Amino acid sequence: MSETEEIIRLSFKDLDQPSSLDLMAHRIHQIPGAVQYEIKRYSRPANILTEDMGMLAYEYSSQKLKENNLKLKFCIAGNMYCSRENCGKCTVGKARECEDSKESLDVVSVQFTPAHLSGFIKNRTSNSFSDSLLKFKHKVSFTRTLPLCCKTKTVIEGLLEHSYDGTLENIYVNAQLQMLLLLTMDSMADDKQLEVISCKFLSNEADKDKVEKAREILIKHIGEPITIKELSRKVAMNECYLKKGFKEMYGTTIFDFYQNQRMEHAKYLLYEKGLSVTDVSMMLGYSSISHFSTAFKRLTGLKPCELLFASK
Repeated sequence: MSETEEIIRLSFKDLDQPSSLDLMAHRIHQIPGAVQYEIKRYSRPANILTEDMGMLAYEYSSQKLKENNLKLKFCIAGNMYCSRENCGKCTVGKARECEDSKESLDVVSVQFTPAHLSGFIKNRTSNSFSDSLLKFKHKVSFTRTLPLCCKTKTVIEGLLEHSYDGTLENIYVNAQLQMLLLLTMDSMADDKQLEVISCKFLSNEADKDKVEKAREILIKHIGEPITIKELSRKVAMNECYLKKGFKEMYGTTIFDFYQNQRMEHAKYLLYEKGLSVTDVSMMLGYSSISHFSTAFKRLTGLKPCELLFASK
């Protein structure tokens, strides 16, 4: 049984043949050195009860280190799908009012490699279970189901229903995939206590919203570098609090998050769009090609020209 069929069977406990589902849409995204993801949208069978499900598959082999990976898979039911391009009702968020839309079953699969995950764990000394997975120190492969909280479902539905396209879509999707990883690791922390926050000011919902807004601004300014001081002014939060709050909520510094998002978008522009190194460095706001190439290699392990060569 494939992993897709396995999670569908978990979601639809009364469905005999997952392979018999009608596949309405399929999207796959594969760029060397980047996060791999796949979205399959099926027509949902009528009169069969379903439960939204998540699954984590950790694959480890001491003999085949290059094949180690961490996979997240989610099955969500209840969204609507319309096959018509530029459908007026669906594009304004009224898919349920469209006579051509159908209720769907969506399977989202995401695969992270050790090389990609290493960017989230540098300089960390924690021995938590989630950190051992990110560092691939856990020596046994396993699969486990995941609880789907409202935040996780909101992120997944955002992946399925967003209105971005082109380069903005790539920026948005990469940020959402990292958020899925964060929420999954958070749910697997050894001694996790709900709503325990080390930054006391984040117990205030208004301050949480400011940090979340800062993240959104960073994503929208991939090609327009913004300083932390400017960012703090935009969200009306003390610069020191913003840096501490961002690290607490997202597990990374503002600078590292921004750089990772820029490099993920650079991979997309180089590999899928076939743009030149010069064009990409200018689009991402670098003052010179050498600065861009240095940053790209530091975070990806490859020179931009090497990724360009791989795309040909």
